Amino acid sequence: MLPFKLVYHSRYDLNLGAHVFPSQKFRLIAEVLLRENLADSEDFLSPQPAADADVLRAHTADWVERLRDGSLTRSEEMRLEIPYSPEMVEAAWLAAGGSILGGERALADGFCANLSGGFHHAYPGHGEGFCAIHDVAVAIRKLQADGRIRKAMVVDTDVHHGNGTAAIFTDDPTVFTLSIHQLNNYPAHKPPSSLDLHLPDGTGDDEYLAALAPAVRKSLDAFRPEMVFYVGGADPYCEDQLGGLALSMEGLRERDRMVFEEARKRGVPVATTLAGGYARRVEDTVRIHINTILAAREVAAAFPTGAAAGN
Repeated sequence: MLPFKLVYHSRYDLNLGAHVFPSQKFRLIAEVLLRENLADSEDFLSPQPAADADVLRAHTADWVERLRDGSLTRSEEMRLEIPYSPEMVEAAWLAAGGSILGGERALADGFCANLSGGFHHAYPGHGEGFCAIHDVAVAIRKLQADGRIRKAMVVDTDVHHGNGTAAIFTDDPTVFTLSIHQLNNYPAHKPPSSLDLHLPDGTGDDEYLAALAPAVRKSLDAFRPEMVFYVGGADPYCEDQLGGLALSMEGLRERDRMVFEEARKRGVPVATTLAGGYARRVEDTVRIHINTILAAREVAAAFPTGAAAGN
């Protein structure tokens, strides 16, 4: 049994078939965790779809309405880069509900992982890059509205810049956004995050960690968030089809462990979303995401909630 909860719903899988976005990974992660006895059924929580009122805290009424009624233009569908369907909309709302639940449980337990989420390319009024609505933004706004937190920090380690995150939270002093990503990659336009770490093509484990670790430490100490939302991207992997960085599986796990440890040392709960990941072998993407959960388990054991600073 894990010392924290996992959030999962069978409808996370969009059944896209032979698409570069492997939405079956959500189901496969859950199956492997159970098959390898890394988690048991009691570790899983099933989310409810986010309420439209919560989605509207991060998105325009026009975008939400047109997603709901299927009236997107052809260009808007092309910008999403995944087929529009009611099932896609349901999965997006479930992912947002999953990140809300993940945030709530992280506040209680120190950690929680939503096996979906991290849809960081969604803007207030449009979607792009496989992202229809921004689940992390919806979750942060919901937790703030409920008075559960005032300040949140987003640590985004997807290989692609978190452009939707930066756009939604621009000039917002209550949310600190950190994005570490490949500079010469999607999206072409990168609105500024609170802190952007632009990496050159081919960056490997050592250079990556040397850039990220001090940035995370300094940002946590300066901003002092009450919660971290961690966008754990699998796509900095050296064999990713949509990435151009060169991290190993071991380097990715060390990345996760470092972020979790720095947060836990300061008594800051972490809600994780499992983002990105387009390896040639979907099994590799699944393993990277499982390693993120195992890194959280390792840090939770090393730094029990009651022993963390600030608790």
